[in-house]
Amino acid sequence: MQLRHHLANIYRLGIKELWSLARDPTMLVLIVYVFTVGVYTAATAMPETLHRVPIALVDEDDTPLSQRIVSAFYPPQFNTPELITMPQMDPAMDNGEYTFALYIPQGFQRDVLAGRAPEIQLNVDATRMSQAFTGSGAVQQIVQGEINEFVQRQRVGTVLPVDLALRARFNPALEKSWFGGLTQVINYIAMLSIVLTGAALIREREHGTIEHLLVMPVTPTEIMLSKIWSMGLVVLLASSLSLNIVVRGVIGAPVAGSPLLFFCGAALCLFATTSMGIFLATVARNMPQFGMLMLLVLLPLEVLSGGTTPRESMPELVRTLMLAAPTTHFVEIGQAILYRGAGIEVVWKPFLWLLLIGSVLFTLSLSRFRRTISQMA
Repeated sequence: MQLRHHLANIYRLGIKELWSLARDPTMLVLIVYVFTVGVYTAATAMPETLHRVPIALVDEDDTPLSQRIVSAFYPPQFNTPELITMPQMDPAMDNGEYTFALYIPQGFQRDVLAGRAPEIQLNVDATRMSQAFTGSGAVQQIVQGEINEFVQRQRVGTVLPVDLALRARFNPALEKSWFGGLTQVINYIAMLSIVLTGAALIREREHGTIEHLLVMPVTPTEIMLSKIWSMGLVVLLASSLSLNIVVRGVIGAPVAGSPLLFFCGAALCLFATTSMGIFLATVARNMPQFGMLMLLVLLPLEVLSGGTTPRESMPELVRTLMLAAPTTHFVEIGQAILYRGAGIEVVWKPFLWLLLIGSVLFTLSLSRFRRTISQMA
């Protein structure tokens, strides 16, 4: 009977949290933006490979070899090359019109055939870092390949002693947007759960409604559990719609494993991150302080959890410390299920880690929450 009473209080308080969220247009806009525009732009707007790189060529030779080099640059890696003159090259690079400008001097083909090793100049706008670093090597390979094939007068494939068969597992087309979209859904689940629960508690404190709860026959545990289930439910529903509509529908990324198993892992992660959000809200005295604390926590959680950079590339100390973060194990669960189609027999260990970390964070947050409430009473 008493258990039913506690559950009823948790349910009613959770409904109150949902109504408070529904009356907050800023939070509603944030939820919609993060799981639609945020996921789509993160998946498509930051390509790590070359994509439509602006390039210009100064062809003073105008021979079959130079024309062959010009025609070797084509979409989607490069924009269609623009032929410019030598006086136009430096001003165009200064204005940021091109990432690469290739200069082919007069007599280039003649010197190549004569074996004189002529020079061509490649100007790179190094301020466009990802394109410049990746593209400069690609441009050199393309130019060198075209020169070698022209000198040999035919396209000759190098015969290797071993036939290397390349098979790209889990992403055969090597589509970066597939990885980016799913990774952002995973990151936003953790981020939004911390924001919503922490902001809900700060809002109650600033509006004075927390004092109303203190005079009601409810316990701190019921108040905290109500915030966890209500905000966790909102994030689960929003992320489910994002996964099916934005990632699967708009981006076209396939989901290899069971979405139900993934969202079970998401629920465990939400149990930990919502508890973390409440803990931060009890430390902060107002919303600006909460925002600053949230940044200090979210940046390591997103950057060092393995979603952006493989954990194997990190120092051993960082890898060990990040084992205490719930997002590390949630990223492992998400990548194993969504990318590789793993089942519970593969991901049961990170599930246990999330349960353990969530229980510790919930205990610490509850203790801090009780202390905060006792000071307000």
